[in-house]
Amino acid sequence: MTKLIDFTTLYVTKSHILFVILTWISIGFLKAQETPAKTPLRIDAVKDTTKQKDKITATVVLDTIVKDSLSKDSTAAKKGKSSLLDKIRYKAIDYAKISQKRKEILLYNEAEVYYEDTELKAGIIILNYEKKEVYAGRIKDSAGNYTQAPYFKQGSNIVEPDSIRFNYETKRALIWNSKTEQDGSHVTAEIVKKENDSTYFMYEGRLTTSKNPDDPDYYIRIRNAKFVPKKKIIAGFSNMYIADVPTPIAVPFAYFPLTQERTSGFIFPTFGELNNRGYFLQNGGYYFAVSDYFDLALTGDYYTNGSYGLRADTQYRKRYKFSGNLGLRYENLINSQRGFPDYSRGTIYNIRWSHSQDTKSSPSSQFSASVNLGSSRYYQNSLNQFNSPNQLNNTLQSSISYTKTFTSYPSVRIGVTASHQQNTRTESINMTLPTLTANMDRIYPFVKRNSSRKGIIDNINFQYSMRAENSITTTDSLFFKKEMFENARTGVRHDIPISTSFKLLKYFNLGMSTSINEVWQLSTIRINDYDPSLRKSTIDTIKGFDRFTTYDFNASIGTTIYGMFNFGTDKKIQAIRHTITPIIGYGYNPSFDQYFDSYVANEFGAVRQYTRFQGGLFGTPRQGFSNTMSISLINKLEAKVRDRDSTKTEAKKITLLNNLNFNTSYDFNTNRISPIIMTGSTNLFQNKMGINFGATFNPYAIDDAGTQLDVLNINNGGGLARLTNANLTMNYSFSSKNFKGKDNTNNVATGGRPDDLFGTAQDFSDSRTMGNTEEGDDTEEAPTEYYRTSIPWDLRVAYSLSYSNIRRESEISNNSLMFSGNIDITPKWKVGASSGYDFKNQGFTYTQLRFERDLDSWRLNFNWVPFSANSSWYFFIGIKSSMLSDLKWDKRKVSDRSLN
Repeated sequence: MTKLIDFTTLYVTKSHILFVILTWISIGFLKAQETPAKTPLRIDAVKDTTKQKDKITATVVLDTIVKDSLSKDSTAAKKGKSSLLDKIRYKAIDYAKISQKRKEILLYNEAEVYYEDTELKAGIIILNYEKKEVYAGRIKDSAGNYTQAPYFKQGSNIVEPDSIRFNYETKRALIWNSKTEQDGSHVTAEIVKKENDSTYFMYEGRLTTSKNPDDPDYYIRIRNAKFVPKKKIIAGFSNMYIADVPTPIAVPFAYFPLTQERTSGFIFPTFGELNNRGYFLQNGGYYFAVSDYFDLALTGDYYTNGSYGLRADTQYRKRYKFSGNLGLRYENLINSQRGFPDYSRGTIYNIRWSHSQDTKSSPSSQFSASVNLGSSRYYQNSLNQFNSPNQLNNTLQSSISYTKTFTSYPSVRIGVTASHQQNTRTESINMTLPTLTANMDRIYPFVKRNSSRKGIIDNINFQYSMRAENSITTTDSLFFKKEMFENARTGVRHDIPISTSFKLLKYFNLGMSTSINEVWQLSTIRINDYDPSLRKSTIDTIKGFDRFTTYDFNASIGTTIYGMFNFGTDKKIQAIRHTITPIIGYGYNPSFDQYFDSYVANEFGAVRQYTRFQGGLFGTPRQGFSNTMSISLINKLEAKVRDRDSTKTEAKKITLLNNLNFNTSYDFNTNRISPIIMTGSTNLFQNKMGINFGATFNPYAIDDAGTQLDVLNINNGGGLARLTNANLTMNYSFSSKNFKGKDNTNNVATGGRPDDLFGTAQDFSDSRTMGNTEEGDDTEEAPTEYYRTSIPWDLRVAYSLSYSNIRRESEISNNSLMFSGNIDITPKWKVGASSGYDFKNQGFTYTQLRFERDLDSWRLNFNWVPFSANSSWYFFIGIKSSMLSDLKWDKRKVSDRSLN
């Protein structure tokens, strides 16, 4: 809220202060028109010698004062009664003296006056009820120092000057050496003149956002200004002072929008130079505060060689309903100059949309969107510094979905989804436009609803699900063109799984299931016999509805075995429990030969079989029956350890191994064993480090050429199985704050990773991307007497290792380490780095160094990518307060990128 009479200080939630040079107004003229003559405050204060020494507070109300019997001035009494009685309340500690001759009330020491919505407190107050004026000032203490400065409040506006003169009827006021503060902004002025509720004049004012307004590190000196509360400030000659030293940063005329609501305004661009493209202006434009529900920012870039970029960003939100943001990017990139051999021109674009719905708004239906699509080379070729950390992204993904649930029994859930996946390296795009799904809840037909189920019959249940999909595979060059729809595939799949389960011999769980599947297609194929003239077999596409039905049968039996190893309650590790879950499964899939035909494949008369459903979206019918047995072994290790807290009597349970799984199968038709697949995971250091590992073992031998033989490896002089590949990934995230890592959500908003392993994506010159950068929002740890004993820091590490030995190559196919961290080396200095090392290729991955300096009211940032094709740097210094965020200077050098 405002704290200066009716001043609304220079702050807007999303403002970008606009210093527009309009005209030169004579300072002398402004003084003559807006500066009142400085009138000395004449106060004759006579101390009441009859006051009691204990200074008991006496509240004096006018209608209780005993009137002078020698004075019969009925006119004065009438005026006093009409103007003060029942309206003004006042009190003071030392005394409240009434002078009928001067028509004044003198209040001394902690004096207070209350009138309507006005509150005045000061060391001394003189109230003239004839002129309807109030004078307030300071008093001296026993040491001769001035104390009890006036405190003036009108409505929600507060000012604390040295002295004040106020007419409580006309609401006019003169204020000397006023001070006010609003949301981190401090305004002081030698003289303030209040004409009415909508007009104020200020002489010799200072504006700063420093935390120390009495001795600010910087301020803007305003000679003369006119205030329109809650709307604007129009100032004369103004310039910036840093450490009380005037700077060349000055304007003859300044305009400050004055509102606590979001306001529209210009976004000042940043300046720089780029090789082969000349000088540039980046991220300049206009911000539209359309309403309380959404806004719009239109920004752009321009380069003197003709390149340009356009962007539109909007955020919207409706409480308890939905929220989201939308961003559109387009860049026209020109390399070199027309007529030169290296001249090229290209366009890139990007669309980002995020939408989420409040679950309370509609529990039975949900709509969500997460879109990131565009040119495959957008992040790599974009000239804007803001996109640099996203250059390593290899995929763009999007999903838009709507689901509706019908809660009647059985409940049915229907969903419509459009998805998109794009590989930025191969420039291939896979889309589903759209996918329709319908799922019916599980039904138990042989038991009443909500009744207990026992035995094989009661547990029989079935479901129904349907998936209809239109799939498109295209390339970046054909995206959004009619050619992308030519090879679209459409299909519908229906599934009805039927299953039951029951206990067998008390300790075993037996489950049986069958599934009926039907696939619909809108086109099939026919392969013609070999044509000697064409020297090949031709394929015809037959339009029209067709379908095929398949079914299968599966059964499984499993149990759970527990093993306990006790070491004693006096040990640190008291016990280890090993949980083993073996599962044996059986699957039978019949052959559906009725869906297969044959054709002559070559001139030698070779006959081959095919199905007309080849190329379908949901696969083809199975030819040849399958008769397999699968074996799975699931392991889990837990431990009981003595708690470090000696007051706790029970042991602490921890997980040593989340899972260690082995899977394989045996085909009775071919008498072959499938590869053994091992997977596992665990967490260490209080779940701060996640470890995932896996391996594949082939039980069959290979010859010298690497071809697999139909001979078991153990029968060929080898071991039980060959290790063909293995992988290991580790992620570690911790910090000085209870080993908690932190995410950089800014990267998600810009299409990057949720962490900052690829660096951060921030435009420091745009306060809209910086979150809350207001002063006073200090979340760092409180330093100790020696700051080095409590240095805030955070670190994220990711390690990946892959091994391949399919044909005895025995090589490390991938071995890389990535890390990102930040450290506050002092309360004002923060440094960070994101990098990695590829041990296989022996080189560093994308590296970014970050430096940040807190200059109290200012912020200094320097981001540097020291090497690679994306080398660049970015320097910024500016005021932290969003109110003056356009008082900044930044410099950047971005890498030159050739257009493909």
